[in-house]
Amino acid sequence: MGNREALLEGAKRCLYEKGYARTTARDIATAAGTSLAAIGYHYRSTEALLNAAMLEVMQEWGDEMSKALAADDLADAGPLERFEAVWVRILESFRAHPELWAMQLEMVTQSQHQPEVREQLAAGLPGARLGLTELFDTSPTPATPAEAAAFGAFHQALLTGVITQWLIDPAHAPSAADLAGALRRMAASIAG
Repeated sequence: MGNREALLEGAKRCLYEKGYARTTARDIATAAGTSLAAIGYHYRSTEALLNAAMLEVMQEWGDEMSKALAADDLADAGPLERFEAVWVRILESFRAHPELWAMQLEMVTQSQHQPEVREQLAAGLPGARLGLTELFDTSPTPATPAEAAAFGAFHQALLTGVITQWLIDPAHAPSAADLAGALRRMAASIAG
């Protein structure tokens, strides 16, 4: 492994252990077993290296979640059962990888100060929304592109809110059963 790859792997380890804001160039160089100068040579700046590492971690996590959520055992589930089963898997990921979820929120806040990060996150939103629509939409009627985007955005907002609750107070954050119960009540309220 060359210095460039070692730096990327070292930055990923630092992100897991310390988060974005608390990771220094020295931390990365130490974790990578390289000099501080190697960061500038290969990535121009610590910020650029951390951004590259964060995006790679998010891609790896997204691939892992896609595989877990695409399991065939949901094919025969009803809409509410499917909703709850998917949330069980998402919450298992929260418990197994809280640092990844924290990193996602940190990445969102960093995007307010770094246009490059914001652009990359924005570029991924349509695909994420479509993926959530494909995962949760069990309607027999195909959604229009606008409906699919809105449906995915709704689930993305729910996901972000649940992530936040799990990171702040996991003992009182909603379970998959809580979310399914709330959805059931919402449907009953709408139906009147």
